[in-house]
Amino acid sequence: MKKALLQIHLAVILWGFTGVLGRAITLDAPILVWYRMLMTGLFVAVILYFRKEWKPIPKPAMKSLTYAGLLMALHWVAFYGAIKLANASIALICLSTASIFTTVLDALRHQKKIDRGELGIGALALSGVMLMYLVPELIKWMHHDAVTETLKYRSWGILSGVLAAFLSSSFTVINKDLAPKLPARLMVFYEMGTGFLFITLLLPLQFLFLPATRLQPSMWDLIWLVVLSLCCTVWAQSLALNALKHISSFTATLSVNLEPVYGIALAFFFYKENTELHSSFYWGMGLIMISVVLQTIRLLNPKTASPGYIEEKGGID
Repeated sequence: MKKALLQIHLAVILWGFTGVLGRAITLDAPILVWYRMLMTGLFVAVILYFRKEWKPIPKPAMKSLTYAGLLMALHWVAFYGAIKLANASIALICLSTASIFTTVLDALRHQKKIDRGELGIGALALSGVMLMYLVPELIKWMHHDAVTETLKYRSWGILSGVLAAFLSSSFTVINKDLAPKLPARLMVFYEMGTGFLFITLLLPLQFLFLPATRLQPSMWDLIWLVVLSLCCTVWAQSLALNALKHISSFTATLSVNLEPVYGIALAFFFYKENTELHSSFYWGMGLIMISVVLQTIRLLNPKTASPGYIEEKGGID
């Protein structure tokens, strides 16, 4: 049990590093995602080959995996775009609002009533995001104060982060249906592959509108990309799957809920991002942490617990 707990927390810490590495890599967001999906797909393919885990995928499942891969690619572009436009802390906090989108999308997909409790908790988290930056900037605008370029970029960064949360919810709802039927590594491989091909098709637009885009990574970019793909995706997923064999779904979910906390702490440590933020950020983060605690309390009830949460997540943040 102790080993399993260490494994799940190490996996969550590794997922938390995605924000730090996203800021460290100097490539534009679409190029970063293009390399990450390529490398992750190759690493997973090697594992599948040596473990002889290849198996045919039914056509309906493959169609769903394709949709999930496209959404995941766009999610990562939006997430890393939020990091580039704002910072890692803001991107991770915005990602915490995914619960409100997941509640609505899951209800629409399965034609069931919206869980009012989850909707309320998600709305609380979304209010926290608005309090962090949107409200202060609205006040500045109302007082006709000059809005700096930095604040403009951070506003776009917040919008990009919330979009990333919506897209994350979209492919999570799809993966929720697929997870009980397919091996996790096969899901990751096909989603990485379709996402990589999708980004490849869109790359000409990147160079058309931003001709100065750099395709070739620097030496350090390449090193961080390998770490991001191998450690924060492949290794983290393996740790989580192994831990799930020995711990309850509630323990796993509670641990994964700490990902934004770990990610923000790492961003504060490596980039001193706390010096870039003001008091409203912490008030907003407080609301989001309250939403996490409330969701955790709900999970104590077996009827509302989410079994297989790690499989749904797929280790792909």
